[in-house]
Amino acid sequence: MPRKKTTYTCNKCAATTSKWAGQCPDCGEWSTLEETPIEERKITGYSGFEATVSLLGTIEATEKSRMSTGIAELDRVLGGGLVGGSIILIGGDPGIGKSTLLLQTISKLSQISSTCPLYVTGEESPQQVSLRAQRLGLDVQRVKLLTETLVEIILSTAQKEQPKVMVIDSIQTIHTEILQSAPGAVAQVRESAAQLVRYAKQSNTAIFLVGHVTKEGALAGPRILEHMVDTVLYFEGDTGTRFRVIRAIKNRFGAINELGVFAMTDKGLKEINNPSAIFLSRNEAEVPGSVIMVTHEGTRPLLVEVQALVDETRNPNPRRVALGLEQNRLAVLLAVLHRHGGLATSSKDVFVNVVGGVKISETGADLAVLVAVLSSLQNATVSKGLIVFGEVGLAGEIRPVPNGVERLREAAKHGFKRAIIPKSNAPAEGIPGMEIVPVCRLVDALHSIFTIENVN
Repeated sequence: MPRKKTTYTCNKCAATTSKWAGQCPDCGEWSTLEETPIEERKITGYSGFEATVSLLGTIEATEKSRMSTGIAELDRVLGGGLVGGSIILIGGDPGIGKSTLLLQTISKLSQISSTCPLYVTGEESPQQVSLRAQRLGLDVQRVKLLTETLVEIILSTAQKEQPKVMVIDSIQTIHTEILQSAPGAVAQVRESAAQLVRYAKQSNTAIFLVGHVTKEGALAGPRILEHMVDTVLYFEGDTGTRFRVIRAIKNRFGAINELGVFAMTDKGLKEINNPSAIFLSRNEAEVPGSVIMVTHEGTRPLLVEVQALVDETRNPNPRRVALGLEQNRLAVLLAVLHRHGGLATSSKDVFVNVVGGVKISETGADLAVLVAVLSSLQNATVSKGLIVFGEVGLAGEIRPVPNGVERLREAAKHGFKRAIIPKSNAPAEGIPGMEIVPVCRLVDALHSIFTIENVN
């Protein structure tokens, strides 16, 4: 028999090459090329069929109806609820709560929806899923369970059962009989996901896909998987802590960077109605190196505590460690503090941490980081009733950040009495019960909090 033609596909960037190599020629990763058979197709050329072309202005744009999952925090991350025909990819570290959240979700959906959700498991036995449901105290009488890894059988069963919501746990275990490669290979994941996406769009079924992550924390498999789906959700947080944060990285039906906050209990994931409270310190006394800021994630302002520790070092290269913040951003801010604040940290280790495990990607945390660093450097405390936010430019100016009024209202709601913010973010009418100190330069912001002796 003639040997089938094969190609080699990178499981990191999905690039293809005709020969195997130790290093991917596109992304440069090592040992990522996997053999994939080539499906032979006849090229027929132009078929003679014509597609329908419409004017964009004549198409009636109707808002798709949403289905509530019964979990408010998950609805928030999804943009208001489930959209029929949407594909949601959920990734996270092993044991962080992906399967638990989805089992809770379809349990609530089975009580709301007229049709029974379908839970497809490729990693666990029916007994394991049943034991988890009993441990969580869930009502799963109307939840249908399928243990299968072949995507053709899964879709055939789904066509018979006609579920409105379906869970695939996980996409790395699903394979198609079209390809000969092992489950979890790049080609298998891509082709299986493509068939599931095609079925979801044709049947108006919402499908949850559970995705494995690599040791770097990114979703395993080809990046094209993230482009194929409608929504990508990431679990954040350490499995050693009880708090879990779900962040929307991509959402075609809602805002990105939206956060959902949960707490892991013996009865599963529990919603946190006031997430700002878990990110604030439990210390009753004021301590140096701690400051409260208001970040804005998605559509919700959150109060978080930024802590800094500045200590002497004997190493020739002082350490710069940032947890929950960008490492390079911290180095830039320390340089600005030296140049425009006259305070050097070149002979000291600087550690910065965002309490609660939340990750801040916006520049609104710049001023809070510098205030926390200076507080630790001078061993001076910051008032517990003070909040700080603002972007710090390389010239030492304090630049405005989006949604300034919403941040101030959130702080006032939690009892904060004083705010140091960029001048452009100061509301004209003010905030009742709060003293607002608008600043234009970094040195002005630092002088309004500390007594600094050595300032340029």
